Parts: sequence; C-alpha cells; structure tokens
Amino acid sequence: MPDLIHDGESAAAVSSLRSAVMLLGRRLKHQRVDESLSPTEMSVLGTLARCGSATPGELARKEHVQPPSMTRIVALLEAKGLVRLEPHPEDRRQKMVSRTEQAEAMLAESRSKRNAWLANLAEGLDEDEWDTLRAAAPVLEKLAHL
Repeated sequence: MPDLIHDGESAAAVSSLRSAVMLLGRRLKHQRVDESLSPTEMSVLGTLARCGSATPGELARKEHVQPPSMTRIVALLEAKGLVRLEPHPEDRRQKMVSRTEQAEAMLAESRSKRNAWLANLAEGLDEDEWDTLRAAAPVLEKLAHL
C-alpha cells in the first residue's frame, strides 16, 4: 500500500474523501425527524440500535465521551422515554441502558427520511457513477468501523 499522506495523488484523494464525507455527514445530520434531540443523543440511540444494550461506561467508550457526560445524556434520553435503565444481569451495582419502542420507531423514521434524501441525491448520478458508489459502499462501511 502506498504512503497515503506523502504520495501526492493519494494525499489528494484522501483529502477529497475527507471533505466529501464531512460535507455529506453534515447535510445528513440536517435530515432529522426529531429536532429536540442533539446529534450526540441520536448517536447514542444509533449505537444502542447497532450494538444492543450497554452500560453507560460502555456507551461512553463507544461514543468517545467522558462517563459523566454519558450519564447526563442517558438521563436526558430516559426523561424523553427513549431509553430505559435496567439492572445489570451480573453486577447489580451497574445499570444496562436499552432503547425503548419509541426510540426504535423514531430511529426507523429517521433512517427512512435520510435514506429517501440520499436516494434523491443519487438520482443526480449517471449509471457509471451509481455503479461506482454502490461498489464503494462496503469499503466506506469498513472504513467507518476501523
């Protein structure tokens, strides 16, 4: 694999990818169903949807925030009826955070809205561009989870 930072062509491609992903991510964030939730709150709900129930400490690590911040986020989500706290099955000193049916419905609606928005954008691509994007999707997915 080439040195992606020092090879001029590769560095330009990395820069272009970073810029495009950031812009697309910001635009997707604006396609929200519930404007009362912060992007961080939505991210926590998304993590619970992908990974299942977790302790606040596990969520803090996955979301790259400090545990006290996650405790506040979980409390806000619980007050909104989007998560519930249950006893940890092995350590009664801890709690498990899980999403509620209300959160699941909201996440499904949000995914649907964002998918429709992105599909509408993709209609502006020609067939070759769409084929390239379709082929790149699994690679971008892998990159996002490295």
